[in-house]
Amino acid sequence: MASCATGTEAAIRAAACRDGDAASHLKLISVFVIFLTSVFGISGPVLLAKYFHGKPLYDKAILIIKCFAAGVILSTSLVHVLPEAFASLADCHVSSLHPWRDFPFAGLVTMIGAITALLVDLTASEHMGHGGGGGGGMEYMPVDKAVGGLEMKEGKFGGDLEIQENSEDEIVKMKQRLVSQVLEIGIIFHSVIIGVTMGMSQNQCTIRPLIAALSFHQIFEGLGLGGCIAQAGFKAGTVVYMCLMFAVTTPLGIVLGMVIFSLTGYDDQNPNALIMEGLLGSLSSGILIYMALVDLIALDFFHNKMLTSAGESGSRLKKLCFVALVLGSASMSLLALWA
Repeated sequence: MASCATGTEAAIRAAACRDGDAASHLKLISVFVIFLTSVFGISGPVLLAKYFHGKPLYDKAILIIKCFAAGVILSTSLVHVLPEAFASLADCHVSSLHPWRDFPFAGLVTMIGAITALLVDLTASEHMGHGGGGGGGMEYMPVDKAVGGLEMKEGKFGGDLEIQENSEDEIVKMKQRLVSQVLEIGIIFHSVIIGVTMGMSQNQCTIRPLIAALSFHQIFEGLGLGGCIAQAGFKAGTVVYMCLMFAVTTPLGIVLGMVIFSLTGYDDQNPNALIMEGLLGSLSSGILIYMALVDLIALDFFHNKMLTSAGESGSRLKKLCFVALVLGSASMSLLALWA
């Protein structure tokens, strides 16, 4: 964020960079470039999952991709979104105003985002437990009782266990779908903020490097979300819809930011724009932090059968997943140097 009090040299340099026509031209280019890189990023894991489906290493490959995704999402929330939200509300254009100077609203809204994500998680888990196919508290009726007290014959007990196992697998799939959908909501908030901020900016010196940085940003974020979508087992139509929503959100945000500037004259240094950016960013960050730590990292490393199983195979897979987690978080964190 620009300082409220700048020196003469900085002011001259800033004035030279503010070129509305050149900025608009760059923003139109960025709409198409960011859309294409977003499609590439999110479709990669989905297409790989479809190609390798049914192959011996399919489940392990998807799990490693998901751990990489968890690292990307965690880094997105802590290294990109949260610092930007704090910076927006700490900007001198905002922090000089009441009540923004009196209370750390960024931290408060981040906490609200995390608690909201927990509430959604609890509500969905309760729904899965009591309706629509059963859940964690579901009781499985023995086959002999189901047929009116007849004596259980050989093979029925095995069939009953198979029904129970299939029900548990379905619950896991429902949980993975919920995680993917809530993740997409958090990422969409973040993408809209990025797009609108860039669309309102008239500084061509800022926009030019942002195009390249945001392209890589969208690729890694797309890999993260795509890995979760691939494991959730959505129908083809839902997969296409979720991928398209991710791909168009940032470009549409850029267009929206350009429209807001043309109608109101607000640029990315306007106090109202900074407050909205800070609040939405904090909410998004809280959602993403909760989803990354609770529904991705903790769920897989402590409750996934492939990672908790004893033996050399489980130990090796756990190490690979941890390396994928570190690589995902490190690669996304590195992008903070540019965007």
